Amino acid sequence: MGSAAPDPATTAFLSLPRLAGRLTAELILRSPQGLDPVQDYAIDLRGHKIAAIENLAATQNQFDAIDLSDNEIVKLEGFPPLTRLHTLYLNNNRIARIGKNMDEQLPMLKCVILTNNRLGKLADVDPLATFKHLTHLSLMNNPVTRAENYRAYVIYKLKKLKVLDFRKVKPKEREAAEELFGGDEGEAAMEAAKTFVPGVVGEEGAAAASASGYSLFIILLLLAIALVLATGPGFERDGRRAPDAHRAAAKAEDAVEIEAAMPGVDARGSASA
Repeated sequence: MGSAAPDPATTAFLSLPRLAGRLTAELILRSPQGLDPVQDYAIDLRGHKIAAIENLAATQNQFDAIDLSDNEIVKLEGFPPLTRLHTLYLNNNRIARIGKNMDEQLPMLKCVILTNNRLGKLADVDPLATFKHLTHLSLMNNPVTRAENYRAYVIYKLKKLKVLDFRKVKPKEREAAEELFGGDEGEAAMEAAKTFVPGVVGEEGAAAASASGYSLFIILLLLAIALVLATGPGFERDGRRAPDAHRAAAKAEDAVEIEAAMPGVDARGSASA
């Protein structure tokens, strides 16, 4: 007896194009799942151009870890209650903001990998402080890591943190963070730290950048003079530069050393973060 013909409605549904950039229940159901290398039961949702976290109730709270790496998520939010979940992989996204009070939905979260995202200010890290069990965090390759006292600030805010950016938090680091940001004076230091914006320099930074630009011009001018003298009539036949060229090169080297000694300015002539 021949097999039954497929239902036309079912065939039409299965032939529908997948929704690009959406975390749908259908995507969740067909995604790979199983034990990961650390023996956590995990679901792999990498590389689907997902822009927002949604529909994770379809996981039915079955997973220890969720891998959302290599997507296009811009804000960390949208989780339903997932009391089993303790690890989130979110590297290589576009996350610039973290939602508040997410500890209510993810009360057992212990590990968050946010490597290579767009968190820019120390204040952006504050929502993570509500996770009472958070012990492992990576913010590598986020602009915020260039902020002054970045590591001390994160250690101070996250009281249970044991590993930051794949480096163990040492007792001396925690003591130094408490000393820097604790008490009345610490509050002022904390507010000052939060004003850091990567790529924006203050008056001192602008002055340093201006001075550096001038010194770079002098260096290039002296090097040009040295090149002319070295290749002109004064160049000796055995390949050694004439005394005038030596002097010009020495001045250029001195200028390089002076520039290197200028605090807050890098070798390219711009203010460093």
